[in-house]
Amino acid sequence: MPSILIVGATRGLGASLVKKYAEAGWTVYGTTRSAEGPKAGDFLSGTKWVPNVDLTRKTVGATIADFLGKTSLDAVIISAGHFTTEDLDDKGPNWDEEVQMYTTSSIAPVFIVHALYKAGLLGSGSKIVLVSSESGSITLRHEKEGGGNYAHHASKAALNMTGKLLSLDLKEAGVVVSIVHPGFMRTEMTKGVGFDKYWDDGGAVTPDEAASTLFEWTENLDISKTGQYWAPRGPRDIGTAEPVLGQNLPTPLQLPW
Repeated sequence: MPSILIVGATRGLGASLVKKYAEAGWTVYGTTRSAEGPKAGDFLSGTKWVPNVDLTRKTVGATIADFLGKTSLDAVIISAGHFTTEDLDDKGPNWDEEVQMYTTSSIAPVFIVHALYKAGLLGSGSKIVLVSSESGSITLRHEKEGGGNYAHHASKAALNMTGKLLSLDLKEAGVVVSIVHPGFMRTEMTKGVGFDKYWDDGGAVTPDEAASTLFEWTENLDISKTGQYWAPRGPRDIGTAEPVLGQNLPTPLQLPW
């Protein structure tokens, strides 16, 4: 039975991925910041919860690796994130929130992957999927959407670079690293920053829909795509895709850095 680690597993896309993989018969390890996993509810009873995982702590990688012991992993999906809006006007940038966004999005993944690799839990054929965003593409930033949201966008650009560098370090070991924009989603995170007003016009999808796409993407992933940055759902929810890249774009869409 294949096994997968999902980091950021209790809400949004992560929770949908847990359900999707569990229903497909995988052994699922999901991280939670609490001392124990969620009670029953929508999660299948077989889900194994990795407790006390806080992506803002430098021990995050060791915490996960120690819990897993000698469990080899066929796949790892890191989907945890944090989003606070920023601008140059009344709200301005927020130092503490910026530190949390950078740490969660682009620093913690390095320590998680390093700990798993050094513990021997990743091997030839293992797949690592880093959930980024089209907002991390410098090329796609366009006057149509304006500026602001500095740390959210920049932390995703940093995650993209992190994924590229990890792919170079892990290629000889046969470990695949994929960087993905999973889609504009109808989650509490996007609602919490006021993006729900764009859901309909922006083609936002539910976390379950995004999880199904990501499941299929990961299933078909191989070393030929390691270190690349993709939108498996294509350009449909990327408002700057056509103004920057042109018409009749393919699905899936390889994104520019």
